[in-house]
Amino acid sequence: MTQVMTLPAHMRAVLVLGTPLVASQLAQFSVQITDTIMLGWYGVEELAAVTLAGTFFFIFLIMGSGPAWALMPMVAEAAEAGDDVRMRRLTRMALWISLGFAVAVLPLMWLSAPILMAMGQDEHLSLIAQDYLRIAGFGMVPALTVMALRSYLSALEHARIVLWATILAAVMNGVINYALIFGNWGAPELGVRGAAIASVTIQIAAGIVLWIYALRLNPEQALFRRLWKPDWEALGALLKLGIPIGLTTLAEVGMFSASTIVVGLIGTVELAAHGIALQITATFFMVHLGLSMTATVRAGRALGRRDELGLRRGALAVTLASVLFGGLTVLLFLFLPEPLIQLFLDPEELRRDQIVLLGSSLLVVAALFQFADGAQAIAMGLLRGVQDTRVPMIIASLSYWLVGMGSSYVFGITLGFGAIGVWWGLLLGLLCAGGFMSWRFWMRSSRIGPADTPAG
Repeated sequence: MTQVMTLPAHMRAVLVLGTPLVASQLAQFSVQITDTIMLGWYGVEELAAVTLAGTFFFIFLIMGSGPAWALMPMVAEAAEAGDDVRMRRLTRMALWISLGFAVAVLPLMWLSAPILMAMGQDEHLSLIAQDYLRIAGFGMVPALTVMALRSYLSALEHARIVLWATILAAVMNGVINYALIFGNWGAPELGVRGAAIASVTIQIAAGIVLWIYALRLNPEQALFRRLWKPDWEALGALLKLGIPIGLTTLAEVGMFSASTIVVGLIGTVELAAHGIALQITATFFMVHLGLSMTATVRAGRALGRRDELGLRRGALAVTLASVLFGGLTVLLFLFLPEPLIQLFLDPEELRRDQIVLLGSSLLVVAALFQFADGAQAIAMGLLRGVQDTRVPMIIASLSYWLVGMGSSYVFGITLGFGAIGVWWGLLLGLLCAGGFMSWRFWMRSSRIGPADTPAG
């Protein structure tokens, strides 16, 4: 008989699992923040170029991450049912897909400058971005491997190792960046190439740590034995769930990435301010993303038990945690925008005042979409947990692109409101996604009884 958990018990469970997951997301994102701060000190053009490059890389990373995200709820469900064989089969095939996708996109990284210029980006910035991507692109293989192993370990609620591996990577990134971007400690001054080398190095290091831990965690599973052997049933199951997840995430990330492309059409100062404001907003979003992962694992385990009451109480607990943090973020963005923006700029930068003024205005708009952003993240995590992915994919596509990106372009370019107009469009897209995805989950959360099957 399933033990009934109270709401306070669910809150404690969310904190126990969610704290290391949130911390690992923050540590992972600190890598990108470190790149942004150091390159901002190095030069505004380099910062703008790597903003473009990072956007380009991240789009493909998200495209390939669907099966890794799908692995989390599927392993959580299998773990609750005690099915070790299922867990092993799914994890192996997630690693297969990750490797295949990473190799397939390498040529696009190598030839990124013509692609960026075809999108209307400045030729000089595009060439600098390509210099970065020709090195950083090789990090796609370990990056996707890390995502798959992180999903496997998180689903088994071994989130602390994920946190420690991520902290190790973040520290390494800061040290290598400091040496190679600026040429400190006798190292060559490589600028954006130095940042790219750091990125690849830390992904490899994190992958090695998680690989060794996964081997030692459950040696009886023989997780990586005969890794080369195909398992078409598990591969198909991952793709069936993972492709909609990847496309859903791509729709959201793509909206923010496309907003960077649109702002790039306006000017270099605008692009630098947008990049900094986006980094700050994304940093705080990492908390919601960590809670979303927590929601996926908890919902996946409730699905494995066919525990409708536990699912709904767990969903309420993780939603409350997201709302409380969203309130704190709003206060920071409204009352301390300038100090946050100034962290990313060299005090001697001639365009500093312009960037700070515009970036602060963008953070005020960001304060308005904190609750919507948190709502869509939590609802998306819960829907993944119960393996409901196809309808959320449609909701995401319409919300982020038809509403969000469409209105961003109209406000920012057509009506001439500039970067502020682009961010108003982002707000509308997030409001739409948050509302409809939350409604979708709460309408379907009563349908996981013993006779039910996952929606896929």
